[in-house]
Amino acid sequence: MTQTIAELGQLERRAAWRARLLPIIGLMLFLLIWELLVRWLDIASYLLPPPSEVVVQIVERFPQLLQNSGVTAYEMLLGYFMAIAIAVPLAIAITASKSFDNFITPIILFFQTVPKIALAPLFLVWFGFGTLPKVLVAFLISFFPIIIDTAVGLRSISPEMIDLARSMGATKMQIFARFRLPTSLPYMFSGLKVGATLAVVGAVVGEFVGADKGLGYMLLVTNSNMQTALMFGVIVALTAQGLILFYVVQFLENILIPWHITVRSGQEHGTM
Repeated sequence: MTQTIAELGQLERRAAWRARLLPIIGLMLFLLIWELLVRWLDIASYLLPPPSEVVVQIVERFPQLLQNSGVTAYEMLLGYFMAIAIAVPLAIAITASKSFDNFITPIILFFQTVPKIALAPLFLVWFGFGTLPKVLVAFLISFFPIIIDTAVGLRSISPEMIDLARSMGATKMQIFARFRLPTSLPYMFSGLKVGATLAVVGAVVGEFVGADKGLGYMLLVTNSNMQTALMFGVIVALTAQGLILFYVVQFLENILIPWHITVRSGQEHGTM
């Protein structure tokens, strides 16, 4: 029996290491194929630079990339946290009142259907070239998935569970705190993870329209100067920011709702 438990533990550790190593191996294989194809086909570096040249540019321009990454990260996080601070209370109010739902939902849908790239120049006219226009675009893009998923989660509790809680004398606040909110957390975190990736897009869109710093501004400059290798380096920096924020949210999800099937299945099989 002891040997069987030890063997199972060893198999689980091997599976965990395999789950961690396979994405890295896949990425390295992709980069190797990219490098070989670019050199074999003799593609000009201004069209498609090899990964080695991109790495060289990242190392050489690291202080510049780091400085502009800080600007974009600040805009992204501010817009993202603003979206959370507004979307979650609105979702609670929407599920609590049918009249408020009928009033606010069409307005939210209207702003969601308006292209954010069309609003960015308007924010520039209203608020100038500072940080606020970029924060607002990041807020608008990440806001919708958070409020929709949170509202769906708050409504996902079964009526039988609510009836059971009421029969036991639970108040509306107790039903919300002990039943509705825990049930909604998996949905809420799903929206938070989607919003985390979209917040990066919002900050970059805002910088495209008008900025003198940030990774979006660097993309415009490198594009106009045909610095394709450095452009890929900027894209790598943007991707890293989105991934870091995504996995921070996922880490909080694993801590707060370890009991949920999505978290347990991810831990068992090594998937997101």
